[in-house]
Amino acid sequence: MSRRAPRDDHDDTGLRVSEPKEWAAGVPGVAAALKQSYDQMGVKRTALTLLRVNQKQGFDCPGCAWPEGDKRHVAEFCENGAKAVAEEATTRRITREFFARHTVDELNGLSDHWLGQQGRLTEPMIKRSGSDRYEPVSWDEAFALLAQELAGLDSPDEAVFYTSGRTSNEAAFAYQLFVRAFGTNNLPDCSNMCHESSGSALTETIGVGKGSVRLEDLHRADLIFVVGQNPGTNHPRMLSALEEAKKAGARIVAVNPLPEAGLMRFKNPQRPGGVAGRGTALADRFLQIRLNGDLALFQALNRLLIDKDAVDHEFLDGHTAGYAAFEEHLRGLDWDDVLEATGLAREEIDAVLADVIGSERIVVCWAMGLTQHRNSVPTIREVVNFLLLRGNIGRPGAGVCPVRGHSNVQGDRTMGIYEKPPAAFLDALGREFGFEPPREHGYDTVGAIRAMRDGKAKVFLGMGGNFVRATPDSEVTEAAMRRCRLTAHVSTKLNRSHAVTGEQALILPALGRTERDEQASGPQFVSVEDSMGMVHASRGRLAPASPDLLSEVAIVCRLARAALPGSTVDWAAMERDYDVVRDHVSRVVPGFERYNERIREPGGFTLPHAPRDDRRFPTATGKANLTVNELEVLRVPEGRLLLQTVRSHDQYNTTIYGMDDRYRGIKAGRRVVFVNPADLAELGLADGATVDLVSEWSDGRERRAPDFRIVAYPTARGCAAAYFPETNVLVPLDSTADISNTPTSKSVVVRLAGAGRD
Repeated sequence: MSRRAPRDDHDDTGLRVSEPKEWAAGVPGVAAALKQSYDQMGVKRTALTLLRVNQKQGFDCPGCAWPEGDKRHVAEFCENGAKAVAEEATTRRITREFFARHTVDELNGLSDHWLGQQGRLTEPMIKRSGSDRYEPVSWDEAFALLAQELAGLDSPDEAVFYTSGRTSNEAAFAYQLFVRAFGTNNLPDCSNMCHESSGSALTETIGVGKGSVRLEDLHRADLIFVVGQNPGTNHPRMLSALEEAKKAGARIVAVNPLPEAGLMRFKNPQRPGGVAGRGTALADRFLQIRLNGDLALFQALNRLLIDKDAVDHEFLDGHTAGYAAFEEHLRGLDWDDVLEATGLAREEIDAVLADVIGSERIVVCWAMGLTQHRNSVPTIREVVNFLLLRGNIGRPGAGVCPVRGHSNVQGDRTMGIYEKPPAAFLDALGREFGFEPPREHGYDTVGAIRAMRDGKAKVFLGMGGNFVRATPDSEVTEAAMRRCRLTAHVSTKLNRSHAVTGEQALILPALGRTERDEQASGPQFVSVEDSMGMVHASRGRLAPASPDLLSEVAIVCRLARAALPGSTVDWAAMERDYDVVRDHVSRVVPGFERYNERIREPGGFTLPHAPRDDRRFPTATGKANLTVNELEVLRVPEGRLLLQTVRSHDQYNTTIYGMDDRYRGIKAGRRVVFVNPADLAELGLADGATVDLVSEWSDGRERRAPDFRIVAYPTARGCAAAYFPETNVLVPLDSTADISNTPTSKSVVVRLAGAGRD
């Protein structure tokens, strides 16, 4: 029997702090996954649902994008994957009576956790102009209103069409087609806020903006770097891959400001030793690097490799360009800057160098810890330099491994969800559908917020996600959304974005990944692309949460018919049979030839990757590019700290599953800031004190997150950490990475002020 949704909201009055854990998963992970599942789904529904997660004839987990191997476990899910499934497959329901009881302002005053715990949305809702709450609306009226507002714009560029990484390939392709047929490239997505820096750096250096490794490459590696990443919370199934690599003899170097439990030891609950034994030690070395010190670390390693002539001259001569300028630049590297930027001792760097020289096959994995700084693109380019020096791209057991977050964020980009689409994609799209797509680049996420803030964008449509809570500078973002004439969200669950509205607002409830999708031609399935370029099918089996739900594909196609009455695209055919969508994709997107045939093969298929497959680099030079990257040490004023925003263990992106962070020793609360004890002593602050976090930026505007409890924690010196989305308010909208324009959520200069005071 599942539990009812909570009536009362939660605060931090019961917050408790204990010692952080030194290992991840094990029996506590299983217990936490089952408790969350039973609370949301009940025992029988839990068994039926979880046994289908990530199975070849089942559905793809709506959580992270970590791949599955060809051989699947019966329980092919992790603790946080189970929580993600439970959130979607919950038996809790939000009805029209709920919205009649609560005004929009009341909902906005409740926590993210409370909103998400209320259950599945069940019918379309509208907040009409001048009203203070949502009321039911028919699908036809909702589509008519959207079409009317879009038609009333002075330009198609006054509309913003956002996409979350949960959206399937089929829905994403149809969505971008509709948006471009409407006449704009305003297609911001969640990738703008996470791995845009990775795509920018990799496209420039190796010619493909995706990782170059497959799962088996991790298993075959001699040395694996895990940099700026917390897999125990954010990608727990990655721990199994690291464990397998360790058993095959690999060494692991963890590079992170925080000593995360999932980087240290893993108790695999699928193995007897993970249940009753000590599990597997993962990191052979832990480099506790300062925030933003990664560029300095990899430049130091590269300089030392050159000094020792420990490079692959044959590979460099035959497959790379730019070596002379790269080497000349590194000859001027200042070791004092390196040690200050990294916070490491020279001996630590030399020890890692020995690991590198002793390894033939090296993989570097990274996540947001590398991508959300001003110099993120140069940092990732330097990682590529590191791998190229010893020929570690384009051979088994080696390569770049950006670990993507949401389950289909990479697939959405492949399908054309991109504000700066390449000309070749637009040419193919135009040929397939007989129209001229717009060529002018559109707004990315930061650009979209600026446009709404400035009155240049008036209609916002979100395909999934929680835009208001995923974005930086919360007060600015919320004010920008409220300036819109219409805000609309395709959603499965209630979230903060539904409570921060334009003059009019729509909630368009969609089927979830776990649910059956029946269309006029019969049962449908969708497909997704994982973090390593594998494309596979996803088939939901549960009955829909409500008969009034539509699939994302159906929502897009019906909106297109309403908004584009003269369109020659057969939207009805795509809605009726998703094979029609996939046939179009097969003729537009390279690598998807015979899509409908290959997606029906067990496990799907792998997309081509020229650097990985045959050491061919489709760059401007025709080779892999070694790059020159300037090292600038990020120095903060005296009395300030450098803050990174992080997830708790009871969280996935902006979805808050619970109020605990088990591995870091936090229970029943979220408003905490982790600070090194030595920094606390220098600042004259005590563990347990309550402070406001105040960020400092060149515009001089105060950004304050009030009432955070200080937790003395073994962070890197000078660095602090706190949970998002609560601290997104501290990230200035205009503080973004060069080139990628990604918000700098991992390097925010803050001061800790007495609560309510300067």
